Amino acid sequence: MSTIPRAGRYRDAFASAEFRALFGAFVVSMLGYVVAGLALTVLVYRQTRSPLLSALTFTATFLPYLFGGTLLSGLVDRVPSRRLLAGCDLGCAAIVAVMTVPGVPVPALFALLCAMSLLTPVATGARGALVADVLSPEAVVPARSLLRLVAQGAQVAGYAVGGGLLAALSPRAVLGVEAVTFTASALVLRGLLVRRPARGRAGGSLAGDSLRGVTRVLANGPLRRVLLLGWLVPFLMTWPEALAAPAVAGRGLPASATGWWLAAAPVGTVAGELAGVWLIPAARRARLSAPLAACGFVPLLFFSARPPLVPALVLLTAAGLCGAYVLGLDQLLLDVTSPELLGRAYAVNSAGLMAIQGVGFATAGALGEMVPPDLAITFAGGAGLVVVALLGRARRVPSGRPRAAGTDR
Repeated sequence: MSTIPRAGRYRDAFASAEFRALFGAFVVSMLGYVVAGLALTVLVYRQTRSPLLSALTFTATFLPYLFGGTLLSGLVDRVPSRRLLAGCDLGCAAIVAVMTVPGVPVPALFALLCAMSLLTPVATGARGALVADVLSPEAVVPARSLLRLVAQGAQVAGYAVGGGLLAALSPRAVLGVEAVTFTASALVLRGLLVRRPARGRAGGSLAGDSLRGVTRVLANGPLRRVLLLGWLVPFLMTWPEALAAPAVAGRGLPASATGWWLAAAPVGTVAGELAGVWLIPAARRARLSAPLAACGFVPLLFFSARPPLVPALVLLTAAGLCGAYVLGLDQLLLDVTSPELLGRAYAVNSAGLMAIQGVGFATAGALGEMVPPDLAITFAGGAGLVVVALLGRARRVPSGRPRAAGTDR
């Protein structure tokens, strides 16, 4: 019999004042991150007139993200969560402020962008562990869902806000505004979160401690299975997005149709995750994670028939709807991870997810050079079903996790 209560809705997460503060700060910092990235892209293009260098601002974050999640993840246990999260936001504010200085060369701008990317997985790990500390077990999964929805929504809202700001201000002025938003997020965290001690003790060098933590995470068989499933499903699910432009052009459609293609799966993903929290009982989410992930790959198989645009959009939206599988993976990760390893697990998961999605884009593009885009998407669907069949056998292992960590007042 399941030990998870029938609760586990968004209202259970928002019942915590600390989570509300964490959520609000994350909204502000995510918007700042997206708008700053857009402003930097425009700034690089204006300085170089190079489309390649401008595009690289979107891809230059993947490798630093991986290094940050492996070599700096020890900070999650060494530094109290409130101080670490506020410090990461202040670090981003300082980095963005340096970007506003006139005359900063393009290589330096890329170096600063990489420095921001090093901080992100550390903050993600600290945030994930803190959510588990401040909330009851049944509220953690909907809380993580809310944070994911913020990250997805920030991509849309951030580009809209950034576009509006760039219409009125120079790129450097917009970066200055975003330095203020990061500072505001840090002040919210510092002022509204309860002071807690560090989760662990410092031991040896930071890099060595971080790598030992990564080794512990990956040595845990059930946890490793959950992480691999959570990485490989998005690795293949990104292929329709990576091949959007050639797929649309191959249908003889205008480039404007690419936007509809790119929007279809994210719309489905948001709707699917909302429905999953509202409609799927908490006790069943873990058991449904693998079936839902598998169902998400089935629509991709129909691309073998090279469907017209509207049916293709329906298929992509249907694939996105099955994104509710992540709710079950969140629960599985929580169940198979000991409390003292949770922050490291979240940092490793975040870094691996970002890195492998970047590899997924590159792999899809490479295959798209050799075969038609629809055939590559079909291949992703078939490969995804194989991945789920091999890794989707993870089962809940109740860990006896305490409800919430005490506070140090």
